[in-house]
Amino acid sequence: MRRLLPLATTAVVVTALALLASTSAVASPGRTKGHRPTPGPQVIAQGLDNPRGLAIGPHGALYVAEAGRGGDGPCVPGPFGEACYGPSGAITRIGHRGQQRIVTGLSSFASPEGGQAFGPHDIAFGAPGRYSLPRNSRRHHRRSAYVTVGACLAPNDTCGRLLQLTGHGGWRTAADLGAFELANNPDGLHPGESDPYGVLALHGEQFVADAAGNDLLHVSAGGRISVVSVFPQRSVPGPGGTPVLMDAVPTSIAVGPDGALYVSQLTGAPFPVGAARIYRIGPGGTPEVYAEGFTNVIDIAFARDGSLLVLEIAKNSLASGDQTGALIRVRRDGSREELLSDGLVSPAAVAVGRHGTLYITNHGQEAGAGEVLRFRFGHGRH
Repeated sequence: MRRLLPLATTAVVVTALALLASTSAVASPGRTKGHRPTPGPQVIAQGLDNPRGLAIGPHGALYVAEAGRGGDGPCVPGPFGEACYGPSGAITRIGHRGQQRIVTGLSSFASPEGGQAFGPHDIAFGAPGRYSLPRNSRRHHRRSAYVTVGACLAPNDTCGRLLQLTGHGGWRTAADLGAFELANNPDGLHPGESDPYGVLALHGEQFVADAAGNDLLHVSAGGRISVVSVFPQRSVPGPGGTPVLMDAVPTSIAVGPDGALYVSQLTGAPFPVGAARIYRIGPGGTPEVYAEGFTNVIDIAFARDGSLLVLEIAKNSLASGDQTGALIRVRRDGSREELLSDGLVSPAAVAVGRHGTLYITNHGQEAGAGEVLRFRFGHGRH
């Protein structure tokens, strides 16, 4: 039986996330630099299991990918100790009637305590976009939802895949990304390792950041997988100053105001402060550095004014043991401000709503303690 390992300890996003185990509550309201004081983040959903990606659906409801809490097994060795399987991954909908798990039974591997899970990592709804590979024709579909399910410690029917939700709690496999990485290994490193993480869905095509594969993949309307970009290793100072090679670990994708793709970087070990970058990828597929100087970026999103929102899962490095995250705004002129940090504990995703409203998944590496925050970062259109 083929086995897909999640990631080497020098590369894996989930191994990195395993350094975090949070028990803190939401802290007191903060202030945003350059703006009038705004109310602190409000909890709009709680009791979630390792909440990760967020998406706003066609009718304004919020959808959360829950990586689950594992289960009764089988249990296998994982990158952070024993990991036990269970079909506890889920998609939760948050609307006017509260929160409800609308999809259940997805793959989840987690510690015996239920934290640090591999499972549904991200969700996206198909939407119009200007970026497309030249060979693809644009097709018009209703706004289907797509979900990435993380790496396999032991193969099952949903792990390592891109799923399309079919309604009424069902799903189908849109692409087997783990099998593609196993067969092709585009970055030439860590054979057999795959961890599909961030997903961007456009009309008739999807893009997936494989955090373990260190690449950006394209999935066509017919399910064909191809490589858009590969993110190379970089030399950084290691312990004692000795240079080491650091993996890129791409985590999320967004379409910019210019129609190009933007991809965030978590970085692998040794997780240097300030080493994470945001890459811009045009139709040629070559990654170019758009912004740098961040630490362990887990998600990005563009605000309505064209500024870039950058979410750090650990602002002081995953290696520091400090679980505090940060949300940073990068204006179009390149200037930056920290919008929020107090109360962010292992945050995992950010989504942009109307009139400056942001949504953030918090406590993203815990079972039962995960939550979604609502935060207003300014006034007017953003």
